[in-house]
Amino acid sequence: MESEQPSSIVSKILKFVSKNAVMCIAALLAVLTSFLVPPDKAYLDYFDLRTLTCLFLTLLVICALKDIRFFGIVAHRIVVTTGNLRILALALVYITFIGSMLIANDMALITFLPLGYFALSVTKNEEKMAYVFILQNISANLGGMLTPFGNPQNLFLYSYFGIPTGEFVRIMFPPFLLAIAMLTAACFLLPSTPLQIRDDSGQKLNRKRAGLYLTLFAFSLLIVFRLIPYWLGLLVIPAVMIFADRKAFSEVDWGLLCTFALFFVFSGNMSRIKEVQDFAGNLLQKNTLLVSIASCQCISNVPSAILLSRFTANYHDLLLGVNIGGTGTLISSLASLITFSHYRTLRPGHTKKYLLLFTVMNLVFLLVMATAAQLFFR
Repeated sequence: MESEQPSSIVSKILKFVSKNAVMCIAALLAVLTSFLVPPDKAYLDYFDLRTLTCLFLTLLVICALKDIRFFGIVAHRIVVTTGNLRILALALVYITFIGSMLIANDMALITFLPLGYFALSVTKNEEKMAYVFILQNISANLGGMLTPFGNPQNLFLYSYFGIPTGEFVRIMFPPFLLAIAMLTAACFLLPSTPLQIRDDSGQKLNRKRAGLYLTLFAFSLLIVFRLIPYWLGLLVIPAVMIFADRKAFSEVDWGLLCTFALFFVFSGNMSRIKEVQDFAGNLLQKNTLLVSIASCQCISNVPSAILLSRFTANYHDLLLGVNIGGTGTLISSLASLITFSHYRTLRPGHTKKYLLLFTVMNLVFLLVMATAAQLFFR
């Protein structure tokens, strides 16, 4: 058997790095900081096992629901009832918005962006795809802010600080309402062009499996809300899924889980470096909200939440910042990269226009949301 050519190996490595950029950056940062803080017993305290377990269980059940096309079937039946382009955009945005509250922002986009492509393609509205995709992206990032499991960074902060559920919702409800208002207004900028979408999917929902998976999903939510010990869920849900849908295990976003673990190492090491403690502590003391928003623009919202949580007890402003900060630059959220990847595949040759429109729209949302948070939500 001939050995692989070096160029082929390099190509595979580059493809892997491109597909898992955030995880690779996290691994590099973890390795580099381990030279400054050599591995010891304290490393074991870095990992938030409860957060990792909740994230794994939620992703596992969501993958099972996706395997029976639960979200696609339900969303398709909603979209076919729309009568014009404006209402179609509202339906797509609201579906993604609500979906991100229940199944996390990245999974909501993976599930509902293809629906947007289908709806706009069959109605000959491909020129509106960039605008609608960007609105779906923003709705995924901002819709997940209301629930502890809606965004990965929420799940971490909710667990790390032990934030009471009622207080969590109170903190995020005002920006949540503002996000709904802005997204609705943005949809109304589209014309009310009449259109027709035939419900010809012919897909039927497996009600028994859907019932089982929804029960497991409810069980996982009880774990998130600390009503059931996470170790019990780790015993029950995977055991059921082994018999119900083994395929779901391979579809779990293991890269996201690894990214979390690696950033735990990086942030844990950084918190033990005195110079970093002094610098980050001083910045966050001045304005936790703006610092966390700015951090998201540079290193994304999940690593920002993990890193900055080590240097401040002000979870109120940190929670606002890492959610609002998900808008802005393309790297401010993993969900934004997912949307860009989908659009680039579906509409090759239109990426420059997309990136320009993405930047303008996200900056508008970021500036309005950040200003409102600074003035009214703190």
